[in-house]
Amino acid sequence: MKKFNKKTVIVVAAVIIGLFVLAIAGKNTSMKSVANNFDLTLDKKNSEEPLTDTTFALDTFITVSIYEGGNEDILKGSMEFIRNYEMVFSATNPLAELYKLNHREKGAMSVEVSDDLAFLIDRALYYCKISGGSFDITTEPLKELWDFNAEEPELPSDESIKEQLPKVDYMRVAVDGNTIKFTSDDTRIDLGAIAKGYIADKTKEYLIEMGVNSAIINLGGNVLCVGKKPSGENFTIGLQKPYADRNETVALLTVDDESVVSSGVYERHFVIDGKNYHHILNPKTGYPYDNGLVEVSILTKSSTDADALSTTCFSLGVEEGVKLLDSIPDTYGYFILSDYSIIYSEGAKEQLAEP
Repeated sequence: MKKFNKKTVIVVAAVIIGLFVLAIAGKNTSMKSVANNFDLTLDKKNSEEPLTDTTFALDTFITVSIYEGGNEDILKGSMEFIRNYEMVFSATNPLAELYKLNHREKGAMSVEVSDDLAFLIDRALYYCKISGGSFDITTEPLKELWDFNAEEPELPSDESIKEQLPKVDYMRVAVDGNTIKFTSDDTRIDLGAIAKGYIADKTKEYLIEMGVNSAIINLGGNVLCVGKKPSGENFTIGLQKPYADRNETVALLTVDDESVVSSGVYERHFVIDGKNYHHILNPKTGYPYDNGLVEVSILTKSSTDADALSTTCFSLGVEEGVKLLDSIPDTYGYFILSDYSIIYSEGAKEQLAEP
């Protein structure tokens, strides 16, 4: 959750303002808006415009849109709810719980943490294990070498990467109740590949408790639909074409009380000598994965799982990623290759909306 430099904030803010999230689906829509790598459209003929608020948090622009069952106070409460969770899971804010865990005293191999942090570390370790370490939450020492927000980005040296690689190994972390156990002082955790999904799920719980039965939570690449549209129809979420200059979609998904999460090479990246370097790092090499994928999108009920699976499946590559998804009920994947062709997991095509 690094700070954006001034230039980046200005550019992104301009894009967000120009393409403000108007929000959800309908077949005969004339207005569209892009929210990060999703296309969210609103059929104003069939539904009223939602209560919407947008702010910058979690290192991205977040938007909550309430369609039915809420009010301005609940909307503001959801934003505060999200900001509070940032103070649990940030690896860069010195006041955040995860940051403090990473900067524990030398020799402190057992640390008591909150229920939320313990749960999410444990869940993230599950994905580390089923991916055979292709997904690894202990890459924080490597991530500090890659500054994707720099005015003039530079590649980290081979020497610096080799120096940090031995510190990466998820098997040096274990969870016992609310206790996080380490076997090395060098182990530091990054939950950027799963935290937004968890926060989206918890925000959904909050909204439902407050009486909301139709809403969209968009946490920058993580979209979670609460229920259906007020009309009773499913929401339609468009997967934005990577690198597209305009509102181009590569697939339209019909979404019923589910989450869609994407991970790709275009989110945080820079280009040097014609080669694209992105933020999804291979824990075995210290460099970004280069496997022919530009994006993986996951559709499933839990945003926590969708978030973790999008990075896990990207890390595994198409063949192993599809095999993993085919073993998980009611979970669907869309693997976008460099030529923009799509490989679908089992049942994923059936989740597409009619054009």
